[in-house]
Amino acid sequence: MPAVDWSKVLPVIISVMVILAVAILRKYSTTFSSIAAVMPINIPLAIVIIYFALPEEERHSAMSPFTSDLAIKLIPTFIFTIVVWRMFAAGYGLWAAIIVGYIVWAIGLGLLFALRAWLKF
Repeated sequence: MPAVDWSKVLPVIISVMVILAVAILRKYSTTFSSIAAVMPINIPLAIVIIYFALPEEERHSAMSPFTSDLAIKLIPTFIFTIVVWRMFAAGYGLWAAIIVGYIVWAIGLGLLFALRAWLKF
C-alpha cells in the first residue's frame, strides 16, 4: 500500500472541517461562523507545504519572499469581501454578488501583477 502524502490530504481534510464548522456554528452565532470562515487555515498549510518542499539550505531565503507575496495577494481577497458585502447591501442575490466579487478579485489580482511588473517589486 502506498504511503499517504499528508501534504496533499491534510488541506482537504482541514477545509472540510472548516466548512462543517461554519455550517454548525451558523445555527448558534453568525459571529462565530464568520470567525471560522476567515480563520487563517490555508495560509499556514501553504507555508508548511512550501517550507518542507524546499531543501533546508534554501528555506530561510525563500520563505520571506513567499510570505510577503501572500500578504500582498490578500488585498484582492479583501476587496472581494467588500464587493460581496456591498452587493448584498444593494439587494443583489447570492450568485450576482459572488460572480461580481470574483470579477473584481480577478481584476485586482491582474492589477497587482501589472503594478509589480511596472514597479519591479
